[in-house]
Amino acid sequence: MLLMGSLLLVSILAAVVSSRLGAPLLLVFMIVGMLAGEEGILGIEFNQPEIAFFIGSLALVIIIFDGGMRTKKERFRVALWPAISLATLGVALTCSLTAVGIVYLFDIPWPMALLMGAILSSTDAAAVFGIFQSQNLKIKQRVASTLEIESGTNDPMAVILTMTMTSLIASAEVFSFAAVSLEVLQQLLGGLLGGWLGGRTFVWMARKITVQFSFFPLLAAASAVVVFALTSTLGGSGFLAAYLMGYVIGNARLPQLVHILQVQDGLAWLSQIMMFLILGLLVTPSHLMDNLVLALSVAGVMIFLVRPLAVFLSLLPFSFPIKEQVFISWVGLRGAVPIILALYPWLSGLPDQELFFDIAFVVVLVSLVLQGWTIVPMARWLKLEVPAEAEPDRRMPLDQVGSEEPLELWSYQITERSPACDHAWHELRWSVPLEFVGLVRAGQWLRPSERPQLREDDKVLVVAQVKHIDEISRVLSAGGKARSLNATDFFGDFTLNGNLSLADIAAFYPLGELDEKLQSKTLHDYFSYKFHRRMVVGDQLVLGQVQLTIRELDEQDQIAKVGVKLLD
Repeated sequence: MLLMGSLLLVSILAAVVSSRLGAPLLLVFMIVGMLAGEEGILGIEFNQPEIAFFIGSLALVIIIFDGGMRTKKERFRVALWPAISLATLGVALTCSLTAVGIVYLFDIPWPMALLMGAILSSTDAAAVFGIFQSQNLKIKQRVASTLEIESGTNDPMAVILTMTMTSLIASAEVFSFAAVSLEVLQQLLGGLLGGWLGGRTFVWMARKITVQFSFFPLLAAASAVVVFALTSTLGGSGFLAAYLMGYVIGNARLPQLVHILQVQDGLAWLSQIMMFLILGLLVTPSHLMDNLVLALSVAGVMIFLVRPLAVFLSLLPFSFPIKEQVFISWVGLRGAVPIILALYPWLSGLPDQELFFDIAFVVVLVSLVLQGWTIVPMARWLKLEVPAEAEPDRRMPLDQVGSEEPLELWSYQITERSPACDHAWHELRWSVPLEFVGLVRAGQWLRPSERPQLREDDKVLVVAQVKHIDEISRVLSAGGKARSLNATDFFGDFTLNGNLSLADIAAFYPLGELDEKLQSKTLHDYFSYKFHRRMVVGDQLVLGQVQLTIRELDEQDQIAKVGVKLLD
């Protein structure tokens, strides 16, 4: 207990320091585990792949379930089919092309090469978005949604391919494309059905039973594990079921959801830490040297050839901008999943069983160091960063009051960047209903009856319906941390409605000479004319000496607001 508690404590403290250096947190957890291993400082001998596989699988269920709950249906509208293409065709291409490289470079038998390709074919969004979060970076919704959905759905695909290939090799069966396809189809359909049923059942239970709100996060995590186990037992993909169950729960507008997500965030991080600590303990660094050339070659082929080619071919029908394809290619970050999957051949008794684990470990290590450390500079170099959305600093659900529309209490930290700063509360005009509870200034609560003026460092408390959070946050929030991109610098000082015509705008801004056909087009029509894809906040066009940037979309994905910035 002292040992495990100390390792957990050291991992968290090291993560705090490393986040300031931009280092991937998962890399830190892995190194702490290696330093505690049999060839490290503590010399702990741990050679139990069964225990590591069990802990890793359980941790993955919690992590994937958490990712599903945080995936909003708006993201599916933006990037469902590109992400599905990456998670299916992209995984198949990654598996196949990696196998081709291994066979060509090292003359390894095709079944073994395909198994290695399957093990390494999934990406890790938790690692990617953990880096974004630590660096206060927000990227375009089209790219973020594609990466998030891809990583949530390609883990099950990689698991299916790995288990199928392992079973074929272990049973000495002849490789059959039809048999593999049938197995994949069964796993997918079983996972979709299990996840949907599990999610709907949990939503029904949450609305019917009455328990303390602190029990709901535990109930959700336990339900995810049960659904995973049942689906896997019945021949479906348990990981896909866990992701879909999380998605159904996260989009059901449950009043308990905020409590569930708060606890789930801690559970997901604990799962990440424990998983990488265990994997770091399991590896023997000296064994990695035996196959280092092969492992580094595989890592290089995957990062610089296989991933870019798979992304390009998978996104070919979707008109993705080149710079977004480049970024998605570079963010093919490998995480814990390949290492966990590499234990499956080990436990199945395949020949050269440790070969798969050692290669997967080195590939993940190289990916975390090379790609993980350069993701943020790459996003900013490709100009994919957008200003962070305005949101409350603290949220407290009021789920016991019985309101049909969920109510919450929100706290906002007023800064000099907040639009409401230096205004009296009664001077603010609102288009949505809300109740001003007061504010906290220097530790003292100032009640609404005192009609205070909002100052820097005040904490404003309001009660409102959840559906109005965006409108209220745009007035009270600073819109991101101090290090995040400033909205005015990005969008410009002026905002126009999306239904204005270019002729109207040309009367005030230097748009240059406009063709007669363009003059009657609205801003929305002009963006649609120039872009042959779904538009997102942050998409930009230059017309004459003016840069036009989409600032807001309505519920029908029509352009509502466009930022205007004059170019030098």
